[in-house]
This record gives sequence, structure tokens and C-alpha cells, in this order.
Amino acid sequence: MELAYIPSPSHGVLHLGPIPLRGYAFCIIIGVFLAVWLGNKRWVARGGRAGTVADIAVWAVPFGLVGGRLYHVITDYELYFSEGRDWVDAFKIWQGGLGIWGAIALGALGAWIGCRRRGIPLPAWADAVAPGIAFAQACGRWGNWFNQELYGRATDLPWALHITSSTDGRVPGYYHPTFLYESLWCVGVGFLVIWADRRFKLGHGRAFALYVAAYCVGRGWIEYMRVDDAHHILGLRLNDWTAIVVFLLAVLYIVISSRLRPGREEIVEPRAEEDASAEDDESVATEGASDASEGTSDAGTTDKGKDEGKDKAGGGTGDDSVDLGKETVGESAATADSATSTDSAEPASAPESEEDPEDGSGAASVARDEAGSAKKG
Repeated sequence: MELAYIPSPSHGVLHLGPIPLRGYAFCIIIGVFLAVWLGNKRWVARGGRAGTVADIAVWAVPFGLVGGRLYHVITDYELYFSEGRDWVDAFKIWQGGLGIWGAIALGALGAWIGCRRRGIPLPAWADAVAPGIAFAQACGRWGNWFNQELYGRATDLPWALHITSSTDGRVPGYYHPTFLYESLWCVGVGFLVIWADRRFKLGHGRAFALYVAAYCVGRGWIEYMRVDDAHHILGLRLNDWTAIVVFLLAVLYIVISSRLRPGREEIVEPRAEEDASAEDDESVATEGASDASEGTSDAGTTDKGKDEGKDKAGGGTGDDSVDLGKETVGESAATADSATSTDSAEPASAPESEEDPEDGSGAASVARDEAGSAKKG
């Protein structure tokens, strides 16, 4: 009896009333959300618009699910079309059975359709979502744990997986948890792609190709440990051969692409550049209008200050003028009163003036007489 092991869940589904909640489906859904979230952050960081990754994922995810199921059904057709099997089970995707190779291939077709509709290059979008896909696979592999499937050879290691189900040819016991190995490997692949993309500025689909190549390396040795039924070619499981071929194609793409299209795309989404340019123009116009408004306000304040100065200067002069005017009017009134009194005084002295001529004539006669006496003497 093993003292340390990884237990398997007794049930892979919980029922919320009539609604079944399946662990396998939850793992896939969580992986999809994680891939879209991380892909969106990387896409925006490269100059794309927020939401573009999700819009294209609407095409890629359904295509990927169909492709993954088709690959599984085709490569394991005896599970659904041999004697005693029900072909309807081929549509029961919740029971497990998604081939990553078909999911990536047909998912890429859906992504190409979405990218074409948005007018953006597929390689740039694939580079943005590459590490997210690796993390999504890491989440999805835990769905195999819920279904007690895709385990390895028997082992007595302390992290052995305890299989308790005996359905579909399973033998209860302790096995290598290959689902856990692949989940951890995919986490490492995701971080590898993030590091390499930052270090070498991977572009034109090379980050995605690196993800594919790195995943294939891990899938090769993990697949070799599995004991579930599979087709063999020259002593190797079919998925091992698939991993070898896809690895070589990914490496070849990295080499050729690096020579033909070095560097990274400067513009990944033309519409985002147009929106940014329009926002810049609008910002400049807003700043210009704000500056003009501030200038007008300053000019109005200056004019108001000048008017207030004029009012102050004009108010002092007007008061002085009024005072001077009052003084002038007063002087004029005094002069007029003086003149009036003089005019009124002259008629009173008129009678004396009429008698003066007679007195003056007598004085003149006396003066002439005295003057004549003096001449005679």
C-alpha cells in the first residue's frame, strides 16, 4: 500500500439540480479565459486594441474544439465505430478526448478567418496568444485527472496517481500522473515563450513556433510513458511521431522566418494606429482650444483691469472738475453780486455829481485869479 499518492476524484461531475457541472469542462473553460486574458494584455502591449484577441477567439475556440475532437475520433476510431460501440458517443465531448494537434490546426483556421475579418496579420496574433495557449493546456490537463484518464506506467513514487475506476479497461492502481507532468511542462513552456519574446523580440509568428517546438519536446517523452491504447508506427505511438514531425516544422519555420522577415512587426493592428492618431489630433485640438480660452480669459482680465483703472482716473478728475466748477460758479456769483451792488450804488451818488461842476468852476476861477496876481507882482 502506498503511503503517499495523488488521489483521484470519485466523481468527475457534480449535479446542480438538473444541470451537470463537469470538471473536465470547467478546466477547459478556465484555460480559455486565461489564454484570452493574457493574450489581450500582450496584444495591447504590442500596440493592438483591447478586445481584439477575444473577438478572434470567438472564431478560434469553436474551431479548435471541433478540430481537437475530430483528431481524437479519427485516431481512436475503434472507440466509437467498432463492434459494440455507439457512434453517438463521438459527440460526447464532455467525456474527454481532445487531440491538441487537431485543436491547434483547426483553431488556427478559425483564427485566420477572424484575423482576416479584422484586417490584422495572423502571425502577430498567434505570437500574442502563444504563452496563453500553453497555460490553457496546463489547466486543461487537469480535466484528465477528473476523468481518471491518460495516466502513465505503474509506479511506487510518492506522487503516484491512484486510479480507482475500472471502467473502459482501466485497472485500479498507482501510476505516473502524466497529466501532471504535461501540465507542469506547459507552464514552463509558457514562461519560456514570455522570456524569449522579451529577450529576442520575436515576431512574425516565431513566438508561436517556439511554443509549438517546446511543447513537442515535452509531449514526446510524456507520451512515451502513457499506457492507454494507441496506434503504433515502427514501435512508437502515433502521437510521438506527430510530435517529431511538428517539432521539425516549427524549428524550420523559425529559421526561415528569421532570415526572410527578421525583427518584429511595428504595426500589428492598423485600426489601432488610426484610432491613436485620431486621439492625438483630438488631444491637440482640445489643448489648442484650451490655450485659446485661457488667452481670451487673460485678455478679458487685462481689459477689465484697464477699464477699472480708467474708471478710477476718470472718477478723480470728475470730482475735481465738479469742485472747481462749484468754486468758479461761486466766484462768478460773487462777482455778479459785487457788480450789481456797484451799479445800484452809482444812481444814489448822482445828485452830488450834478452839484460838483459848479463847485469845480468856482475853484477854477479862484485859481486863475491867483495865478494872474502872481504874474503881475
